[in-house]
Amino acid sequence: MMHWFDGPLAALDTQTTGPDAEEDRIVSAALVLQDAAGGRFRVTRWLVSPGIPVPGRATEVHGLTDDHLQRNGRWPAPVMEELGRALAEQCVTRRPVVVTDAPFGLTLLDRELRRHRASSLAGYLGDTPLCVLDPRVLDRHLDRHREGPRALGDLCALYGVELESAHDAAADAAAALELVRAMGHRYAARLERLSPPELHSLQEEWHAAQARGPQAWFDTGSGSPQPVDPAWPLRPALPAAA
Repeated sequence: MMHWFDGPLAALDTQTTGPDAEEDRIVSAALVLQDAAGGRFRVTRWLVSPGIPVPGRATEVHGLTDDHLQRNGRWPAPVMEELGRALAEQCVTRRPVVVTDAPFGLTLLDRELRRHRASSLAGYLGDTPLCVLDPRVLDRHLDRHREGPRALGDLCALYGVELESAHDAAADAAAALELVRAMGHRYAARLERLSPPELHSLQEEWHAAQARGPQAWFDTGSGSPQPVDPAWPLRPALPAAA
């Protein structure tokens, strides 16, 4: 019997102008598909000229400069259309989609669709439910007492997943997909009886609980006050300005 973590998976990754899902923009994206563990990857890449300057600190992370994006990137509107449709297609076929830090990546895509397509991620999905697997949420639940950072590179090192060309969208997506497979095998006794849709629902609960811990720490005055959003995998849209 093939377990879900050995079966078909997709992974989505984006590189951006910065860490603000509400205001920053997508500069590159990749969707990686794999039909079974060990199978070949099918990769679709997008490069975007975002229409705003790319800060130097973002270029230091992913290596994409304003000049390169203006020369080689496409206008955002058609790219966001393709991204929205590609993600919706995976959901229609019930292929789980791996997204590292989904509340950032999917929220950013939603805001880009609103910005450039006058739509939303929900508009592209219609009645089809999302089925997302988020390595950060999974790892925080499965190994909750481990100390140390849990960025993609840290998790790949921990689970023995090779990550080449970090901060390249395709490389990050492929590594995240393999990371979820590795987690599935390491924690098979806890995960093999759960379906991906069941895991999606559980991750909503797990992420909310994970967010409450830092929020309580901030509320006690131990850290700088800042909101910790419990929403997963997509943050609700902010109210429109009056």
